[in-house]
Amino acid sequence: MRISTFARHVREGAKNVVRNGWMTFASISAISISLFVLGIFLVLALNVNSLADQIESQVEIRVYLEVNTTEQQRDAVQRDIAAIPEVKKVTFVSKEEGLNLLREKMGDEGKELLEGFDGDNNPLNDSFTVEVTDPHLVGQVAERIKANDAKNNPPLLYKINYGKGTVDTLLKITGIVRNVGLVFVLLLAFTAMFLISNTIKITIVGRRREIGIMKLVGATNGFIRWPFFIEGALLGLIGSAIPVGVLLWGYAELLNYTKVQLGLMLIKLIPVRELVLIIPGLLFGIGVMIGIWGSILSVRKFLKV
Repeated sequence: MRISTFARHVREGAKNVVRNGWMTFASISAISISLFVLGIFLVLALNVNSLADQIESQVEIRVYLEVNTTEQQRDAVQRDIAAIPEVKKVTFVSKEEGLNLLREKMGDEGKELLEGFDGDNNPLNDSFTVEVTDPHLVGQVAERIKANDAKNNPPLLYKINYGKGTVDTLLKITGIVRNVGLVFVLLLAFTAMFLISNTIKITIVGRRREIGIMKLVGATNGFIRWPFFIEGALLGLIGSAIPVGVLLWGYAELLNYTKVQLGLMLIKLIPVRELVLIIPGLLFGIGVMIGIWGSILSVRKFLKV
């Protein structure tokens, strides 16, 4: 196709968008509303997935040493744990550090309750915090650590804690949340595609006489199709630009308004800069694709004269 011919198709497609008035408005409105609803649930699904990742990343194993464990024995235990392939990181936490962390978690009330437990009066044990490569493997790694300690005589580990049962339930819930969110977004996307494509088809059906006349005077199918393809793409582009702008602005305002409250609850939502890399591309792509697709399906029916 020559550049001049393509430019003519672009001009005609743009003129059709302006010329059709209320039908153009109806198409853009349908696209904007459908993609806005889809965008809201997409943002929700992305944040739910992010929160699930945050929860899973906090799953760890706490290994407590016996009170009389020597420094050499402690180092040997750390080497054994670090040698397990599924272990990502091993961090030693002295009983003094553990007491300070406990005080921080309990706040002002903890300072009073834990007063006088410093030094030799510290009731806590030295421990290791073990991070694994996959949260689903915490149970297996904990069993490996326990099996390694069983070879020591006497055992060097006082307790291994990873929230058995609770962790398994937590991982199942996060998996279900991810799957439900994905299915819901896909169903909503197909519903939006159906509604938008039907609206665009109605727009083009109203111009079937125009298509028939062009066909009778000898215009090729391609020559007739291209302006409608351009028109559909423009409708999709304009219709998706509105929800993209509103969603990003509204999400930024929501983050500013709830920053303090969410911070107190240790909830971290996806920052706007990350959504900018995802939402516009998806909604623009869906809008343009649906616009062209609706035009293709509609025009094809009237090319048989």
